Parts: sequence; C-alpha cells; structure tokens
Amino acid sequence: MRAKYLSIEHEPKVKDLPNFSKSGSIIGMKKKYYGKDALLVTCGQYIYNVTSRPEIYHNLAYQY
Repeated sequence: MRAKYLSIEHEPKVKDLPNFSKSGSIIGMKKKYYGKDALLVTCGQYIYNVTSRPEIYHNLAYQY
C-alpha cells in the first residue's frame, strides 16, 4: 500500500485536500479514515488523499 509521488511543483493542486504527515502510516490512515481504495500521493512533507481528484493520481503522479 504505497502512495504515488507528486513533484513539489504540483503542490498548489493538492494543498486544499485532506492530508497527513509523511511520517504517518499509509496503511493506518487507509484503514481508519480513507478506505482501502483511497488514492494517495506524497508531495513535500505530506501525503494527500486525492480520491476526489483522480486525475492527479493517474496523470501527474508516478510510482516510486
């Protein structure tokens, strides 16, 4: 259960979306808050839930 990476230049596109610290648990956040099918991207020091904007996950982010 990984998050895709989004370059910092795209941060303005996700800054208003739900997020948590990069040091947090992706598995835990999916289990407790977002659901197992949530689309998450890492950008800067935060991990953002982009489920409401799937084009970010599919078009801009890449797997690491």
